[in-house]
Amino acid sequence: MKRNRSKRGSTFLAATMLMALLSVAGMTYMNTASDAMKTSKRKALDVQMTQLCDAGVQTLLRTYWRDFRDTQDFSTMTTAFTDASISSPKGTMTGTLPGVGNYSVAVISFATPSNDTYSRTVTVRAVGFIDRNSNGTLDSNEPAKIVDVKVTFQLQRSAVFDYVYFVNNYGWMDGFGPTDLTMNGDLRANGDFSFTNGSPTVNGTIIATQNEKLSTGVAGNISGAPVKWSNSTYATYQAGSGAFVSRMRQAYDSTKHGAKTAAGYQSWQDIIFESTGSIVNNRLDGATLSSSSGSQGWQKATSSTTPTYNMIDPAPTQEVVMPDLGDIADYQTASAAYVDTKATYADGTTNPYYNQGAWLDVWNTSTNAYQRLTTSGYVNGSAVIVGTSSHPIKIHGPVTIAQDAVIKGNVQGQGTIYTGRNVHIVGSIKYVNPPDFRGTDPTALDNANEKKDLLGLAARASVMMGNPTQFDAYTLSYMSPPFTKSRLDSNGNTIPAFNANDTDSTGRKKYQSVISDSVMNATAEGINQIDAVMYTNFVGGGDLGTAGGGVTINGTIISRDEAMIIYSLPMMMNYDTRVKERSLSQKPLVDIKLPRSPVLMKSTWQDRGTTYGT
Repeated sequence: MKRNRSKRGSTFLAATMLMALLSVAGMTYMNTASDAMKTSKRKALDVQMTQLCDAGVQTLLRTYWRDFRDTQDFSTMTTAFTDASISSPKGTMTGTLPGVGNYSVAVISFATPSNDTYSRTVTVRAVGFIDRNSNGTLDSNEPAKIVDVKVTFQLQRSAVFDYVYFVNNYGWMDGFGPTDLTMNGDLRANGDFSFTNGSPTVNGTIIATQNEKLSTGVAGNISGAPVKWSNSTYATYQAGSGAFVSRMRQAYDSTKHGAKTAAGYQSWQDIIFESTGSIVNNRLDGATLSSSSGSQGWQKATSSTTPTYNMIDPAPTQEVVMPDLGDIADYQTASAAYVDTKATYADGTTNPYYNQGAWLDVWNTSTNAYQRLTTSGYVNGSAVIVGTSSHPIKIHGPVTIAQDAVIKGNVQGQGTIYTGRNVHIVGSIKYVNPPDFRGTDPTALDNANEKKDLLGLAARASVMMGNPTQFDAYTLSYMSPPFTKSRLDSNGNTIPAFNANDTDSTGRKKYQSVISDSVMNATAEGINQIDAVMYTNFVGGGDLGTAGGGVTINGTIISRDEAMIIYSLPMMMNYDTRVKERSLSQKPLVDIKLPRSPVLMKSTWQDRGTTYGT
């Protein structure tokens, strides 16, 4: 019987131990479950508070980005954020995401990067918290997260300079046949693009863009298809003895430029003409018709040929924001601050202008010597700038002229003239040392062309071509409504259409110069050639070729409204590839400090800590 008793005692002990183990296991499970629930809750809180911080940061940045995009200067930020610090935050904003929580955000640092007048670095601190008692204040027992976000507001090199012809409102070519007008470069409009009463030759891409900010709102369509040369036709023409063949970009030749799948092709891709549109290196390549309906290749060898199309990419085009020269004082400051920092050229030779500031020199016939027009890169007033083959205009860096620049003749050097009012081109402008884009070695071509003459003309008002005293009603009709268009800014405010017949603060009509009519009449002559990159806030146009002999523009024309009237043919435009941003280097071959466009770049997101309350 003893054995039986012992067995009962062992069973009871085992049962007791099992219950204890179950109890421990239950407690362990409850603790583990509790920890898991706590971790899960904290993760959910962290996601919520991260969203709150992000909402606060985006609210503040969006507010100041809109102003920066419209004004394209830093004055509003400078006023709001100067001397910002952790102990003295600036520009504080608060807000709520219904059902989530609250945020408070402010700027804790505002700085200008060293030697960079085109950038401002802003550090934003955001606090996201769960307002449990709905008092709008972060209490000590409430969950909260702090993040710092560093961003850069920058006026960056603008993509509008990638085109031989860029118009903000709408692009148009009217009355040209294939031999009347030849465009060797890409064309773009922030609106519709039309070819009417003829088919000019366009050896490049054409882009139209949907734009609801124009007064009528446009769909971004291209009407009509121009003639386009094949690569072989283009190459044959450039190999001939025609005028300005050296200024044309090359046509793609696989024996010279390599297979498109080869790495070497990327050295050429941005600076050659390829008639066949496709996708290479994950981007559009070659000539396309690109619109709100997508991008398609096209073939049209003659004006009587029915064009054929092939869809390449269905993605719609997007607007490219134009720079705005609204405050010429910014460019005066940039001119005064400019110093040439290039000690040597890419081929290793010494840059003779190294460490020099911006200046503009013209020949004074009274003293038989060059006279410097600028003081610290600036002319306070207007200037008549005339060069000859023996005594060309000499320019270095970005110079600023307070009112009008009246210019013609031969030019030597590299630089941009900014004007507070108009640029009046009253005769041909020719480089003394022009570039030559022919050759088989891209490095050798760049090394040679890096040193050649390059002129930018950037007007806060308009670029007027020809003698404005001779503009008739026909010419002026293309500089006035309804041909010119009003548009909306990003806040929905209407910016009136340009009207050449309006009088501005100088007492002169907008198409006229503040330089007297008598001086203009004595200086002006017919325009047959313009070697320049032309940029205007408003109209680019006037009378060209009035003395016969046709017209050639080697460079670009960029404007909000284009109004060029051509009095003699043929006309040719050749894009200057030196100002195009290259995909490999992300910079142009020659930087002449052209107008810039606003961008916002986020660089860091730093988590400063999280508390989960009690």
